[in-house]
Amino acid sequence: MRTRRPFALTLAAALLGAVTLLTPSASASPANFPSHQGGCDPLTGAAEDCLLPFPNDWYTRPDSGTPTGRRVAFTPDMLPRGTASPVVDPTAWNRSDGFSPGSTLVVHVPGLDLTATGAAPLTDIGSSLDRDAPIVLLDTTTGERRPYWAESDANAKSQDRRALLIHPAKNFREGHHYAVALRDLKDAAGHRLPTPDAFAKVAGKKLPRHDTLAARQRQLQPTLRALRHHTKSSDLYLAWDFTVASSQNLTGDLFTIRDDAFRQLGSRSPGFAVTGVKDFTPEQDARIAREVTGTVTVPSYLSLPGGPPGSTLNRGRDGTPRRLPGNVQPAAFRCEIPRTAFTGQPSRPALYGHGLLGSANEVGAGNVKAMAAEHGFTFCAIDWIGMAQADIPVVLGALADLNRFPAVPERTEQGMLDAMFLGRALIHRDGLASDPAFRTEDGRPLIDTAHGLTYDGNSQGGILGGALVAASKDVRRGVLGVTGMNYGLLLNRSADFAPFQQVLDVAYPDRLRQQIVLALYQMVWDRGETNGYAQTLAGSGDRVLMHVAYGDHQVANAAADVEARTLGARLVTPALAPGRSPDRVPYWGIRRAGELPYDDGSAMVVWDSGTPTPPLTNTPPTEPEYGEDPHSDPRSTAAARQQKATFLRTGVVTDVCGGAPCRSLPTP
Repeated sequence: MRTRRPFALTLAAALLGAVTLLTPSASASPANFPSHQGGCDPLTGAAEDCLLPFPNDWYTRPDSGTPTGRRVAFTPDMLPRGTASPVVDPTAWNRSDGFSPGSTLVVHVPGLDLTATGAAPLTDIGSSLDRDAPIVLLDTTTGERRPYWAESDANAKSQDRRALLIHPAKNFREGHHYAVALRDLKDAAGHRLPTPDAFAKVAGKKLPRHDTLAARQRQLQPTLRALRHHTKSSDLYLAWDFTVASSQNLTGDLFTIRDDAFRQLGSRSPGFAVTGVKDFTPEQDARIAREVTGTVTVPSYLSLPGGPPGSTLNRGRDGTPRRLPGNVQPAAFRCEIPRTAFTGQPSRPALYGHGLLGSANEVGAGNVKAMAAEHGFTFCAIDWIGMAQADIPVVLGALADLNRFPAVPERTEQGMLDAMFLGRALIHRDGLASDPAFRTEDGRPLIDTAHGLTYDGNSQGGILGGALVAASKDVRRGVLGVTGMNYGLLLNRSADFAPFQQVLDVAYPDRLRQQIVLALYQMVWDRGETNGYAQTLAGSGDRVLMHVAYGDHQVANAAADVEARTLGARLVTPALAPGRSPDRVPYWGIRRAGELPYDDGSAMVVWDSGTPTPPLTNTPPTEPEYGEDPHSDPRSTAAARQQKATFLRTGVVTDVCGGAPCRSLPTP
């Protein structure tokens, strides 16, 4: 929706009780895996900045039982505590066999001036691969360099606590090992910054065994050797390494509960109950003839019966999700059946994904009804638990206390399973189509179960939707509206995050520490959003169409570009009018779709409402300085809906803009 007033009012009410969320959470269970015993990385020389630089293999240990051969090994004293939170239990993080594939690299370099240094900015990502680039990201598994952009945290309150943020322009490859080199860094006067003493010793001659830096030197030697082909040792300011989590580790929880639930379901339809049917006259609603509400019965893998907000996945002794005997939950759904299904062909069934901390009721929004009526779709939605309206207090509490955060992505995984069960009920012959609520008075079906299931989601529904398409056994095509990934990159750049920032500021007043916290969130958030499933989706053969609103205030364009590069989505061109983009090479690294129609995979289309170009820093565009938010404009544009409908039906991306850049022209 163009206005966020209902959401803002709900959030404001929740913020009134935020003080209760800053109280310590209950003590968490002991870690399932041994943790690292080496303490904070001695390269930083500051205990208050433990975990920097991040991500960092210093905080992992060998583990032959994981696909990467490593396991994250945080200890409670390493993880940043909020002002009123207890010691953090690292169990959820220590299940990882590496770091997030979308990790923002966080490092503290006092006195750094990126302009004088010549580091690649967001507007010139290609220069990050220059031979003399001051920052080098090297995939030591393949020997290839990885593109990025670098920025100083624009939200820092003081220069001496300002983080250097290095964002991958395309996600790091899952399961691969990376080396990072910072070299020839300069201050604002153009003077070269001196190499920190600790790193100079580690990168120098072999240290005696009793030296406090000897262990760090031994651990870093392979990385320094790998970097010698790309940089001189004398140029280095700092170097370190990290391992990216494997695909099995990122997707394992969701795929485990999915496979177990569908194995139990077998060839049957999920159980369901219709609880409400509303028929509308044409005068009441010219587009939708019937609204159906009900519940689908879904096996629950959460730790508490019914899976209330705050519950996490129930796990066995080995950490694998396990269902408590007999634990099920009713997932409430709402479906909108278009008037055309009563007068013509049955409608196509599709799942709809709602927006930020919203509800299934968003399937009743005007632009969703328009899509249904114009193109013959019945859209059905559930509350995407974990990131639904009922979860707002949990999300606020998670921002104040890291111990609470795993409940957000783990409940979201159950929410994805709920959506998959609703989808199966939509296309099964004994499912919803067999109920009188989904039939005419003479018994004719209102939904067509013969042509499969598709997905359409907007905003949060776009951000989470890629994971659903990757995981679903029934969805093969999906539209990701005003989408992006990952949340760690998105939050600072979203106008929606401003009220949440208040809680984060109370819990973690230091902005440098906040960046570490955001990076830690992302490590576990990967299991519940597209960032952890993008490479699986890219290799699956399933297709998505990304619709992007240029200058979006809520979901940053930069995050959509990263997603497109990672998915291998082709850009429909011309994307923008000449001179509209501030980039040296607009949409660098995103391959072009060529002449339309395009029928060879996923694609991205940019819709332009004339909104000013968004900030080039990690700050959100806001009204009125950056114009009116175009976030809802693509879905409110008839041509965009036409393009979406054709793609959902056929997988083909067609030209609906007459060979010109697509303009958002919202219609009622």
